[in-house]
Amino acid sequence: MKEYTLEQIKQQAPSVFTTSKASHLTDKYVQTPTSQVVEDLMNMGWKVTDVKEVKARKNKGFQKHLVTFRNPEVIIRGKNGDDSFPQILLTNSHDGKNAFNFRVGIFRLICSNGLVICDKEFNNISIRHINYTFDTLRENINTIITKLPGLVEKINKFKSIELSAEQMVDFARKAADLRKQTLADIPTLLKAERKEDEGNDLWVVFNRLQEKIVNGGYAYGKKDRKARAIKNFQHDIKINEQLFELAESYI
Repeated sequence: MKEYTLEQIKQQAPSVFTTSKASHLTDKYVQTPTSQVVEDLMNMGWKVTDVKEVKARKNKGFQKHLVTFRNPEVIIRGKNGDDSFPQILLTNSHDGKNAFNFRVGIFRLICSNGLVICDKEFNNISIRHINYTFDTLRENINTIITKLPGLVEKINKFKSIELSAEQMVDFARKAADLRKQTLADIPTLLKAERKEDEGNDLWVVFNRLQEKIVNGGYAYGKKDRKARAIKNFQHDIKINEQLFELAESYI
C-alpha cells in the first residue's frame, strides 16, 4: 500500500495546505485547512493512499481537491484473497463553495480498483468548516465504520445474484451510456481480465464493467473510437456513483 507523507501530499496538491481565505470571502468565513483534517485522520489510523487537486488558473490554491484514506486494520475478507479495503474519500475546497465531504469507497486488492459506494445506506457525510472539531470528525468516521457491516451485506447480495447473458449485455450498454458512448464494444467491456473476475454474478460483472468504464481502452461509436481513461476525479466519482446505482437496479 502506497502511503503519502504530509510533504508528499503538499507536493501533489498544495491546496490541501492553504491556510488563507480566498479574497472574495468575508471575515465571517471560517477557514479550516484540509491539512488539519488529514492530520486528524492520520492520528486515527487512516493512511493517505492518493491525493489530487483540480487544475486551476483562477483561485489557484483554493481549488477543489481529493484525499483518499485507507485503514490497514479495516478489511472486508473475500474468497481466494479477493480482500477489499474500505476507503474514505475526502473532498474540499477553500473557495467557500464546499464543506468537508466524506464518501465511502472500496479498494480491491487484486486489481487496485477504487470504486465509490453510493446508496441510501451510505449517504455522504459533510462537516462545515465552522463546525469542525476533532470530536466531530471522530464521531462521523465512527458512524461510517458502524455502517460497514451493511456494506458487506450489500456486496454479498451482489455476489448471490446471477445475471443472464441478456442482463449482462444490458448492463454493459447502460454502463457505456453513462459516458455517452453508444455502440460500445460489449464483449470487451464484459471480458474478465483476471480469474477472480470470471463468472456472471452481479458483483464480478459490476467490477469488470467499472474497471473498463473508468480506465477506457474499449472501442465505441461507428468509427470505433477508443475510450479514454477518466482523469478528472470529480467525473470519476460521479461515474462510480452512477455505476453502483445501476448495479442496484439488477437486485
